[in-house]
Amino acid sequence: METRQLLAFTTVVQTGSFTKAAATLNCSQPTITTRIKALEEALGVSLFRRLPRGIQMTSAGVELLPFARNIINLTEKARKAITMNGEPHGKLVIGSAQSLTDYRLLPLIEYMCWRYPSVQLSLHSRNALNNNLNSVRDGQLDCAFFIGAIEPREGLETTVLCPEPLVMVAGPNHALTQRQSLAEDDITSSTLVRAENGASYHELLEHSLGFDDTRAPVLELDSVDAAKRAVASGLGIALMPEVTVSAELSDGRLVRLPWSPAFRVYTQFGWRQDNSTNPAVTALVSAAAQVVSDQVASLT
Repeated sequence: METRQLLAFTTVVQTGSFTKAAATLNCSQPTITTRIKALEEALGVSLFRRLPRGIQMTSAGVELLPFARNIINLTEKARKAITMNGEPHGKLVIGSAQSLTDYRLLPLIEYMCWRYPSVQLSLHSRNALNNNLNSVRDGQLDCAFFIGAIEPREGLETTVLCPEPLVMVAGPNHALTQRQSLAEDDITSSTLVRAENGASYHELLEHSLGFDDTRAPVLELDSVDAAKRAVASGLGIALMPEVTVSAELSDGRLVRLPWSPAFRVYTQFGWRQDNSTNPAVTALVSAAAQVVSDQVASLT
């Protein structure tokens, strides 16, 4: 089993045909066919079904795909590491929640670009925690920043960067802003605006309060800014990271409600255990810890 065979396999999967894979890899179609056949013979399985209208991966092909991608990535990283003498370099594909991208990570990105010009960063905002972490596990992402509880993450190394305080907010004319204290029933009977739909703190909130189908409606929005505008206009209340609403709380566009969740979440950084020796990942971990720490200190 050779790297070039695995590259032919993953390229056929990506492009959907042997002809397009050959064009992508700048070789002939018979060369692609020969490499795929050699890989199938080495593994003792068929990787594709040839159909009248194209090809389809077999179950063996589906199982091989994440391993093939990892082997190709590791081979490329090894080649670059040898030529760069351990200096951080290469491309890092990073997942992040939108709130972190917009309110925590821009100073980090600026620092990395200045300090490590040979490291190319590609940052993708995905609000669903499990989607981010699963993408790290299967090699689609090199690492991810996320907000969540502190718990083991299978197959991943993680580090806590800072506590991420959450605040329940409402528009200035919302009825709950006139209350001195709130009970759980006040929260569950109010329309809840979910910023960053899929964020783990929403699941933690609903679990802690025992949400069911009888509760008030939930307005789901992927955009933090859209959620803030919806809450400010009186459409409902929202649980959000305090860092995302600090400006609105200061100028009165939003009001902090007298209620706090019974759980805590933290901004964290996660990467695959087999990526721990990657100099670029190591540099990003170290820079993230310093930049976020400085950022938190400046706000206290």
